[in-house]
Amino acid sequence: MFMPRQAQAEETKEIDVYEIVFGHIEDAYEWHITDIGDASIRIPLPVIVKSSSGWHIFSSARLRNQARYEGLYIAPDGEYKNKIVEKDATGEEIRPFDISITKNVLALFVNSAILVAIMLGCARWYKRHEVSEGAPKGGVGMIEALVVMINDEVIKGCIGEDYRRYAPYLLTAFFFVLVNNLMGILPIFPGGANVTGNIAITLVLALCTFLFTNICGTKAYWKDIFWPKVPMWLKVPVPLMPMIELFGIFTKPFALMIRLFANIMAGHAAILSLVAIIFITVKAGPVINGSMTVISVLFGIFMDMLELLVAFIQAYVFTMLSAVFIGLSRVKEEN
Repeated sequence: MFMPRQAQAEETKEIDVYEIVFGHIEDAYEWHITDIGDASIRIPLPVIVKSSSGWHIFSSARLRNQARYEGLYIAPDGEYKNKIVEKDATGEEIRPFDISITKNVLALFVNSAILVAIMLGCARWYKRHEVSEGAPKGGVGMIEALVVMINDEVIKGCIGEDYRRYAPYLLTAFFFVLVNNLMGILPIFPGGANVTGNIAITLVLALCTFLFTNICGTKAYWKDIFWPKVPMWLKVPVPLMPMIELFGIFTKPFALMIRLFANIMAGHAAILSLVAIIFITVKAGPVINGSMTVISVLFGIFMDMLELLVAFIQAYVFTMLSAVFIGLSRVKEEN
């Protein structure tokens, strides 16, 4: 039976599951919205780089379809795959200084604006209502319940008497992670970005906890690290325990970084993999494809509901562990 060339190409075209999954998870210089037929709806983002020839600021639309602009292009493969590169005098690809507004950066701005709007809205409600009028309801009441829970049960319980000094940071970290987790679940713009599943974001969050923990640490905390209360042979002549304790200073924030990054990225990958099953089984026939589509959709809905729970749990766990680490650094000298 005669088939048009386009139909034959579409039939023989293999579904690239890796591209479907990691195309969403990885960062990009433009925000892909959807495809309508052969048309792809994308939001081009600003490219801001400093190359060997100076600063360049232009739209990422100029680099579509492996195009080159002012000596810059997006590497299709290799060490710098999907990153803007240029070629040096020897012809090798090198990375310029890149501070472009990428998909994750734009999502970070949008999600932060949403968080600020929510909190300012709550503050405006409290300015307009007296305490005697009773507890707030709706969204404001939900935010208040979360603040009271995190402040009283987590921050106060883990840090102790001087918990108020660290409450602003820990509450900000909780709601920042929560909002970004929830926005990442939304399948439509401006949601869907893998912000907290990006290790650079979780690295900065873990670094903040690391600084709070060690800069605000008491003398007793540092004494327990460099001269812990263990048998002398574990400290002299080889400082075995001090080395282990010092190493622990860095493993704690590292665990924070990896835990949040891995859980959120794995959730996104699992949902996208389930969706990809629909397209993978197209060639297996309508019966198999139809049944797998139903299974994929049902499991996808289940995973989305599970991700709502995971979004809250990961924000809670990050805040709790940060409070625990800060609380351990506030230990006092025993009399």
